[in-house]
Amino acid sequence: MYICSCFGITEQQVKQHAADGACTPRQIASACKAGTDCGSCVRRIQALLGRGACPRGELPEQTKPALAALDEAA
Repeated sequence: MYICSCFGITEQQVKQHAADGACTPRQIASACKAGTDCGSCVRRIQALLGRGACPRGELPEQTKPALAALDEAA
């Protein structure tokens, strides 16, 4: 089934790009241009990706808030 009729991108292609690491509609667009013309497929792409589909990287541990570090440097 086509997800993006502007560029002929199928649901399977979007799923493959997601499996390859594309976690957001913008990353899907970078991979195959889906969602970059009329934009009507963006919601379908979001639905395919789902919430929490991609693991988020661990945030680096900070001992102080970033703004506090800036205040000390001044």
